[in-house]
Amino acid sequence: MDTRTTTGLLTTITALTLAACSDDGVTPGADPGDADDGIFLTEDGEEGEEGEDGGDSGGDGLKLDVLSPGDGGENIGDCGGDGGGSEAAFSIIWIANSSEGTVSKVDTATATELARYRTGPGQNPNPSRTSVNLFGDVAVANRSGSVVKIAAKLDDCVDLDQDGVITTSEAAEDVLEWGEDECVLWHHEVGFDSSVAGHQGGPRAVAWDRGEDGPEGCKQDPKVWVGWRAQPDDSVIVRRLDGATGEPEGEVEISAWDQNWGHGTYGGATDKERNFWGLGTGGSLIKVDGESFEAQRWDNPEGGRVVYGIALDAAGEPWLAGWDGALWHFDVDSESWEDHGEVGEAGRLRGLAIDQDGHAWIAGNQDCGLIRYDTNSATVLAPHIELPGCDEPVGVSIDAEGFVWVVDRGANMAFRVDPDTQTVSATVSGFVNPYTYSDMTGAGLAVVVFPGVG
Repeated sequence: MDTRTTTGLLTTITALTLAACSDDGVTPGADPGDADDGIFLTEDGEEGEEGEDGGDSGGDGLKLDVLSPGDGGENIGDCGGDGGGSEAAFSIIWIANSSEGTVSKVDTATATELARYRTGPGQNPNPSRTSVNLFGDVAVANRSGSVVKIAAKLDDCVDLDQDGVITTSEAAEDVLEWGEDECVLWHHEVGFDSSVAGHQGGPRAVAWDRGEDGPEGCKQDPKVWVGWRAQPDDSVIVRRLDGATGEPEGEVEISAWDQNWGHGTYGGATDKERNFWGLGTGGSLIKVDGESFEAQRWDNPEGGRVVYGIALDAAGEPWLAGWDGALWHFDVDSESWEDHGEVGEAGRLRGLAIDQDGHAWIAGNQDCGLIRYDTNSATVLAPHIELPGCDEPVGVSIDAEGFVWVVDRGANMAFRVDPDTQTVSATVSGFVNPYTYSDMTGAGLAVVVFPGVG
């Protein structure tokens, strides 16, 4: 049966209720009007072309294979899983195709792209960061000024025209027009002004939280955090959205954000208490309280130390990858920055991810490759893991089986690395300017929510 149909532009948003860790349907909204195609500054202060960065769900259970020792094999967060310790039904990594205006859905087990979706209206919404919740759904931040949510599982998509089938992408080349894909659940415009400096300060940091505690240890009603610069003002705005509807629930504005290359929050993550942590490229770190929205800020005492990637360890403490090759840790108790020095042979660090063992996997440039660092013992475990064919590795994430994924913007591909052999076990190609510095699989969130579980 052909599951493809054509529907008109979506114009409404219908509430979605997350009850007992299960999503019902939601009608996505569409924002009329095209994205601004303005120019913006690159890392070096030059004018960049569109697509450059300038420096740069629900369902019936958790998609990650998170098993708790001693719990009888029950899938934590599965809301009544089979209790037999079976493997996760699927594991997905979401990779943004920045200059194409799409996001790719890739099966990590088979290293196959399953679908590709437009992330907003207009010629190019300019997507970059992706964040995955504990149900597998993705929130994509568009630099043009918006956030979009896409369901991971067909059961959570919405039959808008009520023809009995779900109209959605079924392959990499099968990209539906904006407003036609029934797995796109909502689209939120943040009110970003791109008339000055283009997309330079547009939304980048995006992060799901764990959700509220539901029955039998499952999670429900997760929220989405997003941050951007209130350009041309030197301030940054961090807003929380209802994960079901995309409606704003609160925000905070942080002033004196003038030393962060014109970006807003460049990356972000949430801790177990549902607080948001965000970084500024110029060495700023903020924490926004998940209840009061009170913001705290700590600037790196060594001025000019540029940071690019951020990840939280199992204790909820931030680690940041430095542009100059240094790895930084922020000690939450003492509220102090710790310089771990140059941890690999790359000379320049980009994105990073931390696994359940406390090992940080860091993308390196200048000598492109992957670095492995034990955050517990402060030991370099592998200064250079080769990625054959790499050009500019940027983002890193961990999949359900513990494999490490590295997204390479220059090579338009992603590498899957076996953590045991530290060799590439698979590659996926065909991306278009992929630029994703974030928790692309949801494993980063799972490490914080379920520490010590794997």
